[in-house]
Amino acid sequence: MHESIERYGQLCVGIDPHGFLLDAWGLPRTAAGLREFGLRVVDAASGTIGMLKPQVAFFEVFGSTGFAALEEVLAAARTAGLIVIADAKRGDIGSSVDAYGDAWLTPGSPLEADAVTLAAYTGTGSLAGVFDLAERHDKGAFVLAATSNPESQVLQTATVPDGGRLGLTVAGLVATEIDEWNRSRASVDNAESPALGSIGVVLGATKNLLDYGVDARSLGASAPLMPVLAPGFGHQGARFDDIRSIYGPLTAGTIVSTSRSALAAGPSALRDTLAAQAAQLAGALS
Repeated sequence: MHESIERYGQLCVGIDPHGFLLDAWGLPRTAAGLREFGLRVVDAASGTIGMLKPQVAFFEVFGSTGFAALEEVLAAARTAGLIVIADAKRGDIGSSVDAYGDAWLTPGSPLEADAVTLAAYTGTGSLAGVFDLAERHDKGAFVLAATSNPESQVLQTATVPDGGRLGLTVAGLVATEIDEWNRSRASVDNAESPALGSIGVVLGATKNLLDYGVDARSLGASAPLMPVLAPGFGHQGARFDDIRSIYGPLTAGTIVSTSRSALAAGPSALRDTLAAQAAQLAGALS
């Protein structure tokens, strides 16, 4: 992922085939329509930006035919040399969560991606098997911490009642534990720390992170830098110009996710739209 950022920048486009977008693109609301939509996004992104984030739920709606369509899109993205973050938001315990890791992060799997999004309601420690698998295969994961939806506030700002984490919010606890995992693995490896850790967090750009108990300044002082997947730009209201004020020292490892604001341009204009957004983001980061 670090190499992709160095070459293409920090923009990531979602593959989110909403029904209204399929209609606008002249595609049927079927698994075949999703397949064509995904392949067109891959084609537009190839050589323009470095990362894709397919939203798995849209494909899952169609069952086996939807997953078959997703497999073709993932294979095309790999062939194009694009980094793929599977937005699957999986989470469980024991062998169940390990199976999710195998499905999304094992080389040669039909659903192989470069990273997967995870949910830590069962505790970040329950995801350790997936983290280890990601590290072994030079892949990654992003754990939900402070998400961009308004319904998240009550749960994610709840505070830890006791123990050594006293006073941390749920979002802050997740971010702190993932940061600690990255640092511990760099130490275990006994090697020069990579620029980015292999495990990151999801921090929505529409949030005041401090209100959610996430201190970007403190987390950004760690090495390796904890990567951040940042939804909320474009349609949800966040602006590229705000990235440094939102993420502070975490900015260099922040993957900026754009979706509807780019996809609404349609297939014929998508490549140019992505190029323009990548240039705008690069300007905001310069």
